[in-house]
Formats: sequence, C-alpha cells, structure tokens
Amino acid sequence: MMRFSRSAPWILLLSVLAARPTAAQVPGGRAAAERLRFAPLRFHAPVPETHEVEGVPVLYLEDHTVPLVTMFARFKGGYSLFDRSLYGPASALPALLRYGGTEALDPDSVDAALEYYALQTSFGGGGETVFSSLNTLSEHLGVALDLWFGMLRTPRFDSAQVEVWRGREMENVRRRPDDPQRLAFSQFNRLLYGDHPVGWEMSADDLTPDKLTPERLREVQRRILCPEHLILGVTGDVPWPEVETRLRGYLHGWPSCSDTLPPYPEPHIRAEPAVFLIPRDIEQSILVMAHPTSVHLGDGPEYFAAQIGNAILGAGGFSSRIMEKVRTEEGYAYAASSIWTMPHRYEGIVGAVTRTRPENTVPALRLILDIMAEMSREDPTRDEVGTAVDQIVNGFVFNFETMAQIVSRRMFYLAQDLPPNWLERYVAGVEAVTPASVHRVLRQNLRPDDMIILVVGDPDRIGREALASLGPVTVLEPTGVR
Repeated sequence: MMRFSRSAPWILLLSVLAARPTAAQVPGGRAAAERLRFAPLRFHAPVPETHEVEGVPVLYLEDHTVPLVTMFARFKGGYSLFDRSLYGPASALPALLRYGGTEALDPDSVDAALEYYALQTSFGGGGETVFSSLNTLSEHLGVALDLWFGMLRTPRFDSAQVEVWRGREMENVRRRPDDPQRLAFSQFNRLLYGDHPVGWEMSADDLTPDKLTPERLREVQRRILCPEHLILGVTGDVPWPEVETRLRGYLHGWPSCSDTLPPYPEPHIRAEPAVFLIPRDIEQSILVMAHPTSVHLGDGPEYFAAQIGNAILGAGGFSSRIMEKVRTEEGYAYAASSIWTMPHRYEGIVGAVTRTRPENTVPALRLILDIMAEMSREDPTRDEVGTAVDQIVNGFVFNFETMAQIVSRRMFYLAQDLPPNWLERYVAGVEAVTPASVHRVLRQNLRPDDMIILVVGDPDRIGREALASLGPVTVLEPTGVR
C-alpha cells in the first residue's frame, strides 16, 4: 500500500503552481489585467424603519445574523434642565436606575437576574439627556424587557445604594484638587460659563442627604422618564410585529410627565481675554485656552469648513499643525490638540490644550498662538485640506459597523432635530470644502488675541514675568468649586 506523508499534498500543490506560467509568460497577461475596470464601490447603509407605538417614536432594524436583540431608550432631560437644587439627584439618576432596584425587585435581585439571563445593560446621561440600552438573547426577550422597563418605569431608589453613590461622589469632590488635569478643565469651564450647567461641578452642598431623598429622586425621574420625552430603538433577531406587541404592553399606561421641563438655559460665555494661573507644584504644566465662536452644528458650508479647519489646526492628530510644530519640531509636549465645540443652537468655543514642562509653558503658549494667527491669515494648503477630508471620508463606513450603531446614531439625529440622512449629508459637505472656505471660517472665528488662557503649574518654574508677558495674570485658588 502506498503511504503519503502529511506534506505530500503541499508538495503536489507547489509542483502544480510551479508548472503554471506567470503573467509575464502569458501573452498580454499583464496588459489584460491592467485593462480591467470595475464600477466604483457604492456603500449604502441600512436604513432603520420608523414606527410609532403609543405615541413614542421607534426606530427598528431587523437583523438575523445572531440570536440577539438590542434595545435603546433615549429621554430628553438631564441636570442642565433643572435648577441647581436638583443637580445632585439629576446627576445620580442614571446610576440609581441601574443599581437602585425596582419596586418589584431589590438591588441584589436585579443583579442576580441580569447575571442569570446574561443581560447587558447600560445607563448614562448628560446635560440634556438620559439614555439606556439592553442586550439580550432573543429567547429571553420577554424577561429582559420586564426587568428593563421595571428599572425605567418603577425604580426603587434603594436608600443603601443612594448612600453608596453619595459617598463615592463625596470622595470625588475631596480628591478633585489632587487631579491637576481635571481641576484645569473644571475650573476652565467655570471661568467661561460661570453659573451655568456647563460650569457646574459637584460640591458637598449638592450631596447633603436632604437633597438625595427618594422623593426628590422620584421628582426628577417622573419629569424625565416619561413617554413624551422618549425615543426607542430596536435591532436584532426579532420581527416587527412581535416588537410592536411587546412595546405596546410596556408603553400603554405609562404616566405622562409630572411637569414640563424648562428649555436649556442659553449660555453667556466669557469673551474678555485673560490669563489665569492655578499654582501647583507639578512636573508638567497644563495649558487650556479658548474663546467663544458662533459656528453651529448644521449643514451649512461654514460648519463643514470649520470641521476641516479644526482638523488642520490641531484635531487631526500627527498631520495637524499644532501637533507637528509643538511636538515634532519643538519637542514641547507629547500631545497637543485644538478644540472646537459647535452646539446645535448656542455658541461654542475654539481653542487648544496641551501639557508641557513648566519651563516650556510660555514658549508653548506663544507657539500655539502663532500657529492660530498664521492660520487666520493664510489659506491652508490643498494637501492639508485633502488629508483632512480623506480622514473623514475614509472613516465613513466605520459609522455603520453594527446594526445597533446605526440605530443609536439615527436616534441621536432624531433627538437633535437633524435630518435622518445627516451622516451622508455631512460627508458630502466635507467633500465640498476648499482651502478658501477653510481660511474664511478661520479668519472670522479664530482670534488668538482674544484667548482666555488657564495654566495649572509651578509659577516659579514657569516664570511669573514670562507668563505676565501674555497679559495680566489672575491667580486662582479654587476650593469647593460650585
């Protein structure tokens, strides 16, 4: 009997391949390959269906790839829509929805159910939003929804868990001065926004037990977690008729909001240039600078040009001017970046951040200001604009990696009153940006001489006179910032 070793098939394969003629040996082979033409690739992202159940918008995208279902809930409402007396309970709400139990189950029982059925949940919030998600095997959808809607509709706010959250926040307040970077950003927000929710920072006054009673927590919950403020998203291995039937059962009878929410308070951002110093004996100074800007989120050419301008200035990583000059050429910092916030309705800020050795603080500040002045005077190069545009366009498909990502993104657009095809319009707007349009928006919105500058660092090593050369210096000693 003939026997073959394990390597025999590979030897035979190599022999066959070796016997095949190469492209160079086949008449016209290379030329034929080079003449091949293909139609341009067109990426068409799946589009969620839009439904309404009991008056609640629901975005739905069916996906049978794996036997899983993902649910999203997004509520209008957050601490920035309440007065300061409710800052504590409004900030605590997402964490206590997860860990505070339900009317039917204590916190330990909720944890046990999540573990037993392998359910994944998340709860979070921001200034104007509270959101949550649920991921479950399709076969456990009924049990998962019972638990999830119980957490959203009938939270227990267990007193022991409230105290755990309060203790953790009190420790964060105590440790805040020990974290120079966090101190820098929180104090900078305070300087720019004053007594506005963006400038608020948790204090011991916000965390007194009388401000975190179950009654106050329920007041916040009933004003935010109600059907009028809700958008739902569903994706996964479940047909729409089943989704509709299940959701109708949970949404029917959900009480309306107990009170209306006030509009988001319009911020009045500090516009007067100034230099501030928080003395700290640290090995790296923290530098933050910005001033107000009027560019808004939208589909106007100014917004897209500002996005590209920000990428070229400092948000585009190693290809940006701030990174190239501050890090690569001068070696002042490991990382440096520009910031440009563009809210939908109100003013944002444009500026830069970095960290550097105390002795390099003023030279680094001057270099960044010089880069900004240069960009406000001259057009960027076509290569710079092309690189920034390519970064965005080439990364376009990564916004659609999962069905869940697609649904949650569309929910955000709906909540922000943006068109459903916003991302596609965004890419088209970015592709239309030119060097001239970038220069125009930077000339109108980037004013280095108007920067509010905050430095956290060692004044002796920084050089008090050197820092004062940028303008009169105000020394700050923040304690218990509200």
